[in-house]
Amino acid sequence: MLNKLKGLIREEEGQGLTEYGLVLGVIAVAAVGTIYLFRNEIVAIYQQALTNVKSRPSDTPSIS
Repeated sequence: MLNKLKGLIREEEGQGLTEYGLVLGVIAVAAVGTIYLFRNEIVAIYQQALTNVKSRPSDTPSIS
């Protein structure tokens, strides 16, 4: 039984999953941080796109 417990402690298969989780966490924090830093620019881009769509002439043929 003691050998079985020692084998579980030394086993490294689950370590890869932990590393993937940490990398995913770092990527998520970086993405949120980037969005936070550039939030004003992102909002401006979306507002400009919305303005362009709203100001489109109504006689423009639509895709049906």
